[in-house]
Amino acid sequence: MSSAAAPAGGPRANAPGATFALVVLTAMNLLNYVDRWVPSAVKSLFKEDLQLTDAETSWPLTAFIFVYMIASPIFGALAETKNRRVLIAIGVAAWSIATAAAGLSVGFWSLMVTRALVGIGEAAYATLAPSLLADFFPPEKRNKAFTIFYVAIPVGSALGFAIGGALGAAHGWRTAFYAVGLPGLAIAAVALFMKDPVRGAFDDAPPRQVSFPEAIRLLLKNPVYLVTVAGYTLVTFATGGIGDWFAEFLHRVRGMELEKATLAIGASAIIGGLLGTSLGGFVADRLVGVTRQPYLAVSGVFMVPATLLVCLALFVFEDPTWVIASVIAAQVFVWAYNAPVNALLVNSVEPSLRARAFGISILCIHALGDAVSPPIIGSISDRTGTLVGALVIVPVTLALGGLIWIFGWRRLAEKPA
Repeated sequence: MSSAAAPAGGPRANAPGATFALVVLTAMNLLNYVDRWVPSAVKSLFKEDLQLTDAETSWPLTAFIFVYMIASPIFGALAETKNRRVLIAIGVAAWSIATAAAGLSVGFWSLMVTRALVGIGEAAYATLAPSLLADFFPPEKRNKAFTIFYVAIPVGSALGFAIGGALGAAHGWRTAFYAVGLPGLAIAAVALFMKDPVRGAFDDAPPRQVSFPEAIRLLLKNPVYLVTVAGYTLVTFATGGIGDWFAEFLHRVRGMELEKATLAIGASAIIGGLLGTSLGGFVADRLVGVTRQPYLAVSGVFMVPATLLVCLALFVFEDPTWVIASVIAAQVFVWAYNAPVNALLVNSVEPSLRARAFGISILCIHALGDAVSPPIIGSISDRTGTLVGALVIVPVTLALGGLIWIFGWRRLAEKPA
């Protein structure tokens, strides 16, 4: 155990610089999701300007995710030996420049290339940040730290839709990319002032050198990790599809103005996301010692009402007010998985595997999740002429992800945090 540990039974102090690192990494996570969802907010604008089809408007998001998921395991391997704060700073600077460069696109392929390059930068950050936080905070404090860290996802997503929609309507879609991309360079500079804490300082077993094939073998033998990632993949498929297409659904099917639709999605994400992420983290901690696998229990059970509410929003309610109300409520339940699942990914593997475990999980949730769901929905919409019918796939995969987590909750033995 680390020297940071307190006497037996007492609370353990965080590693030096933990609070500063949490603030900086949370700010990066917020900007990460602002940059990620701006293209979805201005989809109709660049579709018309660049003369794209529905499917082509989603391929830049898929290109970003494809590169992101391929690069993540590479950065996961680098993180075991290289300075993580430097890698993160380089990654944030790279994705910020690439985001701004998307505003210079003149056609489908230039938009594809710039969005793909965003994935390289974000892979460095998203893979390394959780392992850094795990070394700044002891296991009993990680869920709270991850709750704060992952609250930035719904807030950033909401700001991406709100800022992108407002700037796109007022000044054009190119301005939206410039405005959200360039500020990341300042945050990249601040990252260089973070510490890179000792790896595995709060864990019983010191980190050891593990080859990549051996890491894969160990992860494939870890049932908690496998169930967590399997459910995560299906839920990400659903949230990626709804995130990319729901503003367009409100605009095209329910008749809302595009700017109002993006603002509505942004508001639902920030309200539902803040409440859901906070609620999920709180309930999961309260269930520790009450039930086996409390993090899987919260993540799985909360997907049941989330699925029902998504169905109401897509297929039952026609009044936009009721649609948005259903989406807000659905977001509360959907986002409840956020902190518990990511804390479980950290706690279920040994310190020497954490960065690679996150890198591989990122590869899985995107390769089989939100890298494919937006163009699948777009292609079905193009071929059938009905966006509503294409969106049926969203509640189906959301429910399946929840059922996998519920299976893990009821069948897997508890592992110590």
